[in-house]
Amino acid sequence: MFTGIVTAIGSIEEIISGEESIQLRIKAPGVLDDAHLGDSLAVNGVCLTVTSTEGDTFTADCMKQTLDLTTLGSLQPGDRVNIEPALAVGGRLGGHIVQGHVDTTAELISRQHTEQWDVLRFALPAAYRRYVVPQGSIALNGTSLTVSAVGEDWCEVSLIPTTLAETTHGELQVGDRVNVEVDVLGKYVERLLSAESYPRPFAEGTTD
Repeated sequence: MFTGIVTAIGSIEEIISGEESIQLRIKAPGVLDDAHLGDSLAVNGVCLTVTSTEGDTFTADCMKQTLDLTTLGSLQPGDRVNIEPALAVGGRLGGHIVQGHVDTTAELISRQHTEQWDVLRFALPAAYRRYVVPQGSIALNGTSLTVSAVGEDWCEVSLIPTTLAETTHGELQVGDRVNVEVDVLGKYVERLLSAESYPRPFAEGTTD
């Protein structure tokens, strides 16, 4: 589990392509001081397993489903990525609950710069609009952000200078795509309130 608080910006050193998978070699200074083989790291919001380390560089494998659902398959050597280690037990929940399980991708359709912040508007895929609410939480490229506005087919986030400097959101251009993970709590509530039936621990009419 993660919280959407990016701790470092890494860079893609090498991409090794397989038939239906890729292996990413990522340079991430400072991140690997407390990371070991088999640990989880979120890369642009995607939970990946560390398969090897060397100095300040680690490798991770991405299978076909990951490539189909995220933007990782479009990365190129030299690209910069947001990185967050998994939340330690007892750690501070600085953002919101993020699983690192990307739901979809979204395109940046406008960017407005102001003196104090930037407003980024993303096209919102129809299947996920119901999970995005004003002042709710959303993870974009692994960054926990507050939704500042929602339209019929878009949502906006307003980013302060610190977020722009400490993540790759400061580099996004109109037309770029980002990984989206909606608030998992909304999905669970929807499932529980749906008409679909689930096994109950006791038969109807019993109290023990």
